[in-house]
Amino acid sequence: MMIEVLGTGCATCNKLESRVRAVAEELGVPFQIEHVYDINAIVQRGVIAPPALAIDGKVVVAGRVPSEAELTALISSARTER
Repeated sequence: MMIEVLGTGCATCNKLESRVRAVAEELGVPFQIEHVYDINAIVQRGVIAPPALAIDGKVVVAGRVPSEAELTALISSARTER
């Protein structure tokens, strides 16, 4: 599973990356995580309010840091779609 955090490196973006990593590890999901810092690349993905989260190329959350419960649901859902 490819997980991307789209954000410029602010504290909120880093919080999202940390939370996503913890949830994915807890679920035992094989994953790669990439933090995309380039604002032009972020905007090209249709994100106007970072931070955002993309799973397997699809932006699933933008403009906020989801709860651990929501991240668990998003990652679990993406895993079953594979």
